[in-house]
Amino acid sequence: MKHALKLLPLLLFTAQLHAKPLKVFIMAGQSNMEGHAKIETFDYIGDDPATAPLLKQMRGADGQPTVCDHTWISYYTGKYDGSANGEGTGKLTAGYGARDDATKSNGKIGPEFTFGLTMDAALKEPVLIIKTAWGGRSLNTEFRPPSAGPYELNDYQKKLYYGPPGHGVPKDMNQWTEEKKKETGRFYRYMVEHVKHVLADPKRVCPAYDPAQGYEIAGFIWLQGFNDLVDGHTYPDRGKPGRFAFYSDLLAKFIRDVRKDLNAPKMPFVIGVLGVDGMKAKQDILSFREAMTAPSLLPEFKGNVVAVQTAPFWSDELGAIDEKRAQVRQMGFQLNSKNKDHANADGHMTEAQKREYLKEYEAKLISPAEEALWKRGASNAGYHYLGCAKTFALMGRAFAEANLAMMKK
Repeated sequence: MKHALKLLPLLLFTAQLHAKPLKVFIMAGQSNMEGHAKIETFDYIGDDPATAPLLKQMRGADGQPTVCDHTWISYYTGKYDGSANGEGTGKLTAGYGARDDATKSNGKIGPEFTFGLTMDAALKEPVLIIKTAWGGRSLNTEFRPPSAGPYELNDYQKKLYYGPPGHGVPKDMNQWTEEKKKETGRFYRYMVEHVKHVLADPKRVCPAYDPAQGYEIAGFIWLQGFNDLVDGHTYPDRGKPGRFAFYSDLLAKFIRDVRKDLNAPKMPFVIGVLGVDGMKAKQDILSFREAMTAPSLLPEFKGNVVAVQTAPFWSDELGAIDEKRAQVRQMGFQLNSKNKDHANADGHMTEAQKREYLKEYEAKLISPAEEALWKRGASNAGYHYLGCAKTFALMGRAFAEANLAMMKK
């Protein structure tokens, strides 16, 4: 007993010597960072031998989603307008995807789940993920970084909204401009304020936090972009080179600003490059991907900013089915609008007849096997990566691996 007591100080000293600060990772963005993949699509991951081991990591022996051993999460989100923001906390597991109520699971995952699982396995010290995400938010307005200055109309918008000289300014456009200015940077501020709030008392969220060891902001993951991609007013000149150069500039400013505001000048930064439509995406999406990647190529960000392409994780087979589903929706529109080239041109069809027509049209277009595959692997629209858990799981793991590689450097 005496011998053991003599060893105790040495053991305590050794434990302190090997102890490391809490690793903090920030994940931010819009609806795809929220995550719209339902847990019910997990089985689809196991259908592919290449990803079956990942599914085993995501599930425990009881078949339920894995609960991380030493990784916790604070998830700050709210309605699309930012009202009713709230926080969900706990040990990381499935269910921290998109939520109607920040405190309650919707049975969905985003990239945070496998990101945390990967960090949980790779790091011995405690891990804390701070996730802030809201659907439908753009970088040019709501997430606009402070150094970009206030929202201003570009030349294209001025011509579109104000008309030629002497035409005058529409009253409602003045109101619209003022509202845009109010929205400028609002969600950027929500994000930074929440991160600071959590880090003011990490133990509130992460019971394993040791104040003596402190914490280290070890990475920032950014997954956003769809609202900027489809904003033809902020980014005019469709099809022309450099169309999205303004996004590149905003994102570079965003990286500098969050590092400054969080006092983490060399914080590893991962850009999740928008991958909807996969490798077969059209030119505008390809151009936007180039713009998202561009900041990682700047000399000042060499080795501490990495762009991770998410297009390879898109499910082509589910995407092909989604295209057929879109044809069914389009046919429904043609019937309702009495299109002259379709079956209800003269408007004679009743609602019941239109439903029956669509049912037969869909049966010819989508086979029972395709319908079963869709239900197994997809749970949302294309702009949400089809709500496919396999896609989100691969993204989360890739983000973590890219972050870990920067940490080692």
